[in-house]
Amino acid sequence: MRVHAIIIAGGVGSRMGFEIPKQFVNVYHKPVLAYTLEGFQRHPGIDSIEVVCIDGWQDEVAAYKEDYGITKLDRIVDGGASGQESIRNGVYALEGIAADDDICVIHDGIRPLVDAEVLSDVLRVAKKNGNAVTSLPYNEQIFVVSEEDPATTTQFIPRETLRRVSTPQAYRFDLLLRSYKRAFAEEIGIYGSHYTNTMMVELGERLYFAAGSDKNIKLTTPADLELFKGYLRSSRDDK
Repeated sequence: MRVHAIIIAGGVGSRMGFEIPKQFVNVYHKPVLAYTLEGFQRHPGIDSIEVVCIDGWQDEVAAYKEDYGITKLDRIVDGGASGQESIRNGVYALEGIAADDDICVIHDGIRPLVDAEVLSDVLRVAKKNGNAVTSLPYNEQIFVVSEEDPATTTQFIPRETLRRVSTPQAYRFDLLLRSYKRAFAEEIGIYGSHYTNTMMVELGERLYFAAGSDKNIKLTTPADLELFKGYLRSSRDDK
């Protein structure tokens, strides 16, 4: 059994306000995506890395193999018109390479602070159950907007019944390939904000929770970028 990381770097990142895709923005003289790849490069459980890349940046990513020592980088795949199309392209690129029982870890390229412990637990759960999604308890109260008056509410959802999920998430390759072929053929769970996990649920799969971390932030806005810089400064100060 081998473990393949599929790193999604196909977005344009318009909300960040930069002239280049946010995964390629330099933070302390290193692109965000390079930080993400280093986390997977260091982890002993990862055998190979595939990057699904926005068009025009493939050569930049290829240079990371030498520039940042990403020796596990085996493939660079063209991104799609949506997030789900990009993930699909990454999955399809492994057909004929990955065995049915191999594990594929899907991760956002703009989540550069994935902990080794989180990644280890995702792999542990996926190897046992066939899939795993990073998760955390939801600590805020959630109220349902009233249909009669959207400025009011009379119903809440107990937070003990909720989990926040993100990437990394992992799946057996045969499950992943079969699910994406069906989803795109039947147009299930592939539009809007859908991701692999929500698609899997709509296809009738049971998902298994793995450990998460509040540090595993997604860099969507300039404020997120400043938070990432703060984590990096704190890490350096601790050494």
